[in-house]
Amino acid sequence: MAKFELKLPKMGESVAEATITSWLKEVGDTIEMDEPVLEIATDKVDSEVPSEVDGKLVEKLFEADDVVKVGQTIAIIETDGEVEGGADEAEVEEEPAATAQVEESVETAKETASATTSGDDYSDSSRFYSPLVKNIAKEEGISLSELEGIEGTGKEGRVTKNDILGYVENRGEKSKKSDTTSKKSADTKGMAAGVSSQPEPVVSGEDEIIEMSRMGKMIAHHMVDSVQKSAHVQSFIEVDVTNIWNWRNKHKAEFQKKEGEKLTFTPIFMEAVAKAIRDFPMVNISVNEDATKVIKKKNINLGMAAALPDGNLIVPVIRNADRLNLVGMAKAVNDLANRARQNKLKPDDIQGGTYTVTNVGTFGSIMGTPIINQPQVGILALGAIRKMPAVIETPDGDFIGIRYKMILSHSYDHRVVNGALGGQFVQRVAQYLEGFDKNREI
Repeated sequence: MAKFELKLPKMGESVAEATITSWLKEVGDTIEMDEPVLEIATDKVDSEVPSEVDGKLVEKLFEADDVVKVGQTIAIIETDGEVEGGADEAEVEEEPAATAQVEESVETAKETASATTSGDDYSDSSRFYSPLVKNIAKEEGISLSELEGIEGTGKEGRVTKNDILGYVENRGEKSKKSDTTSKKSADTKGMAAGVSSQPEPVVSGEDEIIEMSRMGKMIAHHMVDSVQKSAHVQSFIEVDVTNIWNWRNKHKAEFQKKEGEKLTFTPIFMEAVAKAIRDFPMVNISVNEDATKVIKKKNINLGMAAALPDGNLIVPVIRNADRLNLVGMAKAVNDLANRARQNKLKPDDIQGGTYTVTNVGTFGSIMGTPIINQPQVGILALGAIRKMPAVIETPDGDFIGIRYKMILSHSYDHRVVNGALGGQFVQRVAQYLEGFDKNREI
């Protein structure tokens, strides 16, 4: 028999750790190769960790809500034969170092868990706390009542490492603010010390209280953060996309037969956006943390807002979008959209975007004012395509006709993108769309 160390795999260039959200297998369960063993979550995306071998799960080194670093051993799987990364029991005498390494990993994890059981183990609480959270609470002198009051962002409201560290970091600041509030309140008649200016919402017996999902909480935080960081300004422009509408309807069946891909409007729009960014590279930038420098991006990596199974939105990235032809763009768009719907996106799929496009027309909206996806400085909303009466100019005079039109809404960061650049950029996108060659070959 051999023991295989299941490690947390690398999930992207900037991803150093992940939170275990749930175990899909228990100790004693038989596991097949490539079968998911546990679910993990980063600050970007949720995913599963599959087994690299056939065997039986004999040891779980972490619990749900524990934070694990990339490369750390998270479980021990017993296999029938020799496997890379494990130590065969029959060869213990010949390979003591390998065996010791496995045992050391197991013992280290056990010590971390047992460290919280001595002294105050918070066992009187009805909530679940991971060994790591308990250990941090003990080291920081956090009482059980304080721990109970921390709002958890983990699965089913569990307190995660980041939750408790955030509480510790803000505890001193809250104390200072409380002192300041008390001093001000003492000089103000009719006001009690520490009373919040924003009252808690009143909940009646008929109201339903719904816990926000982990993803929902992160999205809420990112949205507020973006509005606080960037000076949002919008420019709007109406676009005649009749040529695109007719061309797509004419070629979509042939395109799917030839390429094995559906031809939607999205890759056509993304192609136009990539061209416009090439013409106006100063919308393809980001701002550093203290807003003193601008980083001009070399690559054009287009973010594409897509729906997740739970109704939330995520923004996978089409890399080097300006280098793709229409077929390549269609394949990239369809692949990311399909994997988003199946919740199979990887952390790398949603990193490195330099500009974002969101299709609000999918929901019937004629326009929208989207919030910038930090640290980018611009985002384009595509409105619904509608039949509209329009003035058609011809050599014989002007006529009223029915055209397919849509509205583009460009939100941009006015700290670094002025109205001229923001307006010219969205105008160039419109020009590319209206100038679409209706005789274009696939």
